[in-house]
Amino acid sequence: MKVQSLAIIFFLCFGFSKINAQNYELGKVTIAELQEKANPKDTSAPATILFKRGRTFFTYSKDVGFSANHVYEFKIKIYKKEGLKWADQKVRFYVGYENLHEDRLEFSNAITYNLENGAIVKTKLDNQGTFKKKVNKFWNEKTITLPNVKVGSVIEYKYVLKSENLVKLPDFEIQYDVPVNYFEYKTEIPEYYIYKPISVGNFPIESDAKLVGKSQSFENEHNQSGILSYQQINTFYKGKDVPALIEEPYVNNVDNYRGCIQFELERVRFPDKPDKDYSITWEGVATEIFKNEHFGKELNEKNFLLDDVKRVLTGVESQNDRMNIIFKFVQNKMNWNEENDYYTDKGVVKAYTDQTGNVAEINFILINMLKLAGIDANPVLVSTIENGVPVYPTRTGFNYVIAGALIDGKLVLLDATHKYTCPNILPLNVLNWKGRLIKKDGTSQEINLDPTALSKEFSTVFGKISEVGKIEGKMRIQKTDYDAYAFRIKNAGRNQENYLEKYEEELGDLKIANYKIENAKANFSEPVLETFDFVSDNVVEVIGGQLFVNPLLFFTRSKNPFTQEKRQMGIYFGYPSLEKINLNLQIPDGYEVESMPNPIRISSENKAIVYTLNISKQENKIQISCSKEINNSIFAADDYNGLKDLFQKVIASQNEKIVLKKI
Repeated sequence: MKVQSLAIIFFLCFGFSKINAQNYELGKVTIAELQEKANPKDTSAPATILFKRGRTFFTYSKDVGFSANHVYEFKIKIYKKEGLKWADQKVRFYVGYENLHEDRLEFSNAITYNLENGAIVKTKLDNQGTFKKKVNKFWNEKTITLPNVKVGSVIEYKYVLKSENLVKLPDFEIQYDVPVNYFEYKTEIPEYYIYKPISVGNFPIESDAKLVGKSQSFENEHNQSGILSYQQINTFYKGKDVPALIEEPYVNNVDNYRGCIQFELERVRFPDKPDKDYSITWEGVATEIFKNEHFGKELNEKNFLLDDVKRVLTGVESQNDRMNIIFKFVQNKMNWNEENDYYTDKGVVKAYTDQTGNVAEINFILINMLKLAGIDANPVLVSTIENGVPVYPTRTGFNYVIAGALIDGKLVLLDATHKYTCPNILPLNVLNWKGRLIKKDGTSQEINLDPTALSKEFSTVFGKISEVGKIEGKMRIQKTDYDAYAFRIKNAGRNQENYLEKYEEELGDLKIANYKIENAKANFSEPVLETFDFVSDNVVEVIGGQLFVNPLLFFTRSKNPFTQEKRQMGIYFGYPSLEKINLNLQIPDGYEVESMPNPIRISSENKAIVYTLNISKQENKIQISCSKEINNSIFAADDYNGLKDLFQKVIASQNEKIVLKKI
């Protein structure tokens, strides 16, 4: 899979023609802006960001050294009541550092403008409209609610984020769920810090950079004033007419496609000191991560596990059996506290005693036990779907860690934090492009997280059609791998009665009896198997003495999930899959087949998606075989028109009727 499947990403280049930025300032609201009824380029927009301005600059102090200051200004026009939500603004800031002071965030210049009797009326935010809350041990959040916001208002606000974290600058977002008329962003970065800029999205961004002299005064350790002089790279980015990011079906994480400018620190180079690399190579990333005591040290904590390993592996020689036994032991013993991290919090020893831990603690315990069992096991860094995709060497892009065990020359991926996983079946949000297996010696290896085997759902139906259009029969459904895992997760909290009620509704209000299920809550490496009797009277129409039968009965799809004219984002199916339906239908006595749909085979380019429908008649029985094979987890937005057309043909095929007539 190419990176372009997720987003169009390119390195920003400097040295474009000189840009003269327009004068966009807070407090310059006009009557024309207040009178505007709709965005002229997107009349459906409930609001529009008239402009967003940003500035990042560095300040210096003797105690901290350099700190980053990020200033953001917004001016927003409200067109419809759906746009009133923009009156509430929430910004999170990080407070979970070990060696740095907490980030600080302050709102200011929050004003609502309305047009009353032909005059502009300003309403300023008072202190009662600002709120702060603790999200978790890593993040706090500040919220403002602008006053007197109504349809037609223009709102403005500003906030400043001050941070000692220079490794990763905040992304400068240029795309939202409403249009952005104009944006500009200026960075003023001392020569000592080399950042890698990347633009996500396919929007034209103009940029201009120049090297300038800079000096700052500060007080030294003797409370004497000093001057720090250096060269500084000033870069200016701007763009306009960014369309709204619209929700689309089959998307993994919309933020993977959101237009933004990203920066991550590559190198620090101070005079008279050796250069310090941060994220130039994956080997450098691996080395830095292992140095952290909450990572490398915890992977050496094994002795406390030795007795349990010996006990559970008594008489077990096969490495594959050893891996499976240890995995199940850790999965059953440990309970995930729902915290993602690739660093431990309280440590593996205490987590093991408490039988509760974060992702790193549980999977480090798994890795350490596998090593004690003589299995080559290492951590695999992952970014979950909601965290985005690390497209270049990075430490900050990861938020999760799993285990990779080498068994008979093949790498098996393991995650013991979730109760329904099994070897090579990971949580669905972990299936996010590439992971990175890292070793203590500083080497690393890219790991493809996309499953290569097809997850399968096989449905077999034996049914008898009555002359009044009712169908009675038996059904058997088998789900393997990720289809089985998704089923277990979806229905983990449901009792059987609630599940069957929902399932009957999904299958067109048929009635289910004698329901049995195997491997739903045990034997997770085995398929889920459902069997039941059914009665349905919604899939056959009786018209003028003829019976019109949907060839796929209640499995028939009537709507194309892809209805948009254009597509901004890639199409995400989660994992490769094969859905196969076999139906054996007995026609009623006194009837014969007048017509049947023709067999069909539809294939996308390179057979990434293949659909077949075969139908035949033998005596008084109709046999139907239908399969839909999706061989890729994700397709590029450029493939959208082809997929849309393919699915439309599939739906047309499924909705052709079998016609039965009286003899």
